[in-house]
Amino acid sequence: MQIFDHTNELHDALGEERLAKRSVGFVPTMGALHKGHLSLVKKAVAENDTVVVSIFVNPTQFDNQQDFDKYPEDFERDITLLKTASDNIIVFAPKKAEIYNGEITSKTFEFKGLEKVMEGAFRNGHFNGVATIVELLLNAVKANRAYFGEKDFQQLQIIRALVAQKEMPVEIIGCPIEREPNGLARSSRNERLSKTTRTKAGFIYEVLNTAKKKFGMESAGYIKDWVSENFAQQQLFKLEYFEIADVKTLTPITKKQKNKKYRAFIAVYAEEVRLIDNIALN
Repeated sequence: MQIFDHTNELHDALGEERLAKRSVGFVPTMGALHKGHLSLVKKAVAENDTVVVSIFVNPTQFDNQQDFDKYPEDFERDITLLKTASDNIIVFAPKKAEIYNGEITSKTFEFKGLEKVMEGAFRNGHFNGVATIVELLLNAVKANRAYFGEKDFQQLQIIRALVAQKEMPVEIIGCPIEREPNGLARSSRNERLSKTTRTKAGFIYEVLNTAKKKFGMESAGYIKDWVSENFAQQQLFKLEYFEIADVKTLTPITKKQKNKKYRAFIAVYAEEVRLIDNIALN
């Protein structure tokens, strides 16, 4: 396993791969790796000759300084976990000044409204930070394929829009959500939950599954009200939002239309930890 913290070292290593016409897969992460990340890495390993995994906690996508300060980091554990997927991985772990070239600020992007709803509405500047770092990392790695989890489905759609907008020659591949045994979507933030709350947080996925069953029979408005009522009865969990949205535009709907695909999106606070999830409805 090769570990680089400078872009020029990464370019030198990948230059040799490209001369040999070997395909490069890329998995960007913020560390605190878990089985969800590993599923992305294993898919990348299976589909490419060389795989780069970045580990970088991006400050510009946090709208809450406390959330940034509390984000779990354990680099040695991350490396040990990556070795279980493959020992033939290039790890790119740049410092902030290296990847941002000294100026740690976000660019401003427009994605036809994709960035303004749900996460964008509740996390000021979040997607500008995401798009800024993803553009920087994609330009640094210049991979053939890049892999992202569908847990952050809105982010995935924005990255696809970014790549199309910038005409980047990389295929963006979305991968299914990995879940804990109780259905809770795997996330680095889960480590901040108490054991009891983490176990009971399977309630979030139960609600999503029931919403999916109701979607064929009930209106979007009825389902939203039903979800709100269920969370109002919960002491452990505070609902921030629940939306049913068009998969392509991410526009929340009031009335279902034929021949369109929809997903349900949810954000919940548990012990001051913010958890998000989503599920395909049709």
